[in-house]
Amino acid sequence: MFCSTGSSGLYKAPLSKSLLLVPSSLSLLLALLPHCQRFFLYDLQAVKDDFQIWRLICGRIICLDLKDTFCSSLLIYNFRIFERRYGSRKFASFLLGSWVLSALMDFILVETAWYCFGISASRNLPSGFLAPVFALFVPFYCSIPRVQVAHILGPLSITNKTLIYILGLQLFTSGSYIWIVAISGLISGICYNSKILQVHQVLYIPSWMAKFFSWTLEPIFSSSEPTTEARIGMGATVDIQRQQRVEVLDRQLMLSQFTQARRQRQQQGGMINWNRLFPPLRQRQNVNYRDGQQSEQQASPPLEVSEEQVARLMEMGFSRGDALEALRASNNDLNVATNFLLQH
Repeated sequence: MFCSTGSSGLYKAPLSKSLLLVPSSLSLLLALLPHCQRFFLYDLQAVKDDFQIWRLICGRIICLDLKDTFCSSLLIYNFRIFERRYGSRKFASFLLGSWVLSALMDFILVETAWYCFGISASRNLPSGFLAPVFALFVPFYCSIPRVQVAHILGPLSITNKTLIYILGLQLFTSGSYIWIVAISGLISGICYNSKILQVHQVLYIPSWMAKFFSWTLEPIFSSSEPTTEARIGMGATVDIQRQQRVEVLDRQLMLSQFTQARRQRQQQGGMINWNRLFPPLRQRQNVNYRDGQQSEQQASPPLEVSEEQVARLMEMGFSRGDALEALRASNNDLNVATNFLLQH
């Protein structure tokens, strides 16, 4: 939606789709039934004094504030790229682990705020699936490459991640004590993402449970593969519009060739010759069609790939062979190579 790290829609993201539809629908329903909202209040004081353990579940799933529902839904839609990359089971394990860890951190932060600063926040915490959403900012910051979009006010720049951080800041400031939930979510995301104390081996989705939900719920929330591309933005001049159209066509051509080559490799085995698939792009200014054909027929010499960039791609979970070929194909552009590997 905001960052260009995958195709549009909810293709290969059934869990993200369910998190968008079910809690949002229940949140809208509770807005129409205010007398039922008291059962979904996130009240840690009632949990501690009256042993209402069920509030740790009901109070941490459905948002009672529609603004929080809207912001968290937009963030979940953007973070669907992790479900495509890791798979639904690993993505669900991350959400489960951060959800459980953040509940413990909520108790610790509430008690710390009371004993150190005299702040009583145990009855005023916001309800909803907010802590795992904040936890997803950790892998978003660590693994999604930063692509500069525009410069503003000299050294300041807008990237493909700027709007996501702004939306997270909006959610962070939407309530008086939401900062407690946000901090607990970030801490739990760091613990799970960094594999501290081997938390990922304790809090995870078992394979039998993943198969059960894949058989029962995935057909309901699955989405078909998108067949249309995003609409081309309007440029300020005819030349800019033409340049945008040429870039979109080039990207479509490269993606189709990449997909076809991967299918051939799966059927026949072996590595992809990326230098044949992606010849140097034609010069677009003051070059006629014949010169463009001659330049495309010339094979470029093999490029030296930076080992640092290969290591960064391997840290994201890609194999060394795919990382090498992607960097050679993209002329050592880490962002382009990452986008190709994420989309396929």
